[in-house]
Amino acid sequence: MLYEVEGDLTLSRAQVIAHGVAVGDPMVRGVARKLHRKFPAMVEAYNDWCEEQSPEPGKIWLWSEPGRVSIANLITHAGGEGMGRADKIATNRCFKALALLARERRFKSIAMPKVGTGHHGLDWRSVLGMMDSQLGSLTLPVFIYSVELDGQVGSEPF
Repeated sequence: MLYEVEGDLTLSRAQVIAHGVAVGDPMVRGVARKLHRKFPAMVEAYNDWCEEQSPEPGKIWLWSEPGRVSIANLITHAGGEGMGRADKIATNRCFKALALLARERRFKSIAMPKVGTGHHGLDWRSVLGMMDSQLGSLTLPVFIYSVELDGQVGSEPF
């Protein structure tokens, strides 16, 4: 079940926060920057993992610490100079992989921004269609933060 909400994603009460990243992303822009500030250990661990695994876009790296929210890093595009923009095929693969992971791990809820639509990104209507196609059949709530309001708790219905 998809729910569009407004608020600060980093204040979500969801079990898992998902967001888009590049391979080896320094996480210095947009929502990634906010998550970097709140969870600096995640960024270091993610980049170590990228160096070891050389992941392809379309994969997910899940980070968690006991008693804290888990972060699903959706690798929507290749890294490199300027980090580029999200790839539509990789973004769709990430959503499909997230749905599979949610079922396997029995997530209770997921919150995410408008993944892939940031800096020179994908069209929001297209991304929302992919989200609906890949995540819409999940029986858990998926909160899509379509409007980011810093410091405001989102209007999550659960």
